[in-house]
Amino acid sequence: MTNAIVLMHVQPTAINVVAQKLVAIDGISEVHSVGGRYDLVAIIRAKDNDDLAAIVTEKMLLIQGITGTETLISYRVISSYDIESTFSLGSERI
Repeated sequence: MTNAIVLMHVQPTAINVVAQKLVAIDGISEVHSVGGRYDLVAIIRAKDNDDLAAIVTEKMLLIQGITGTETLISYRVISSYDIESTFSLGSERI
């Protein structure tokens, strides 16, 4: 599994439409509308680097309104679910 975060600049009038089109792409699990330097953030979960490349360079590029992107490749995913399971080890004995 290959994960990535894509930070996007989007035309202001197209943010909602772009977000809906992005979340419809297989492999994009979440799209966040955010404040700050970027307008949208997409979370991609792809089977491998080739699949990730196809999502970013083929499917996302077809969406009108995206004016710039920055893709961050994830080396490791650490979530609160992982932390909870780590701290719960051995708690069955209590």
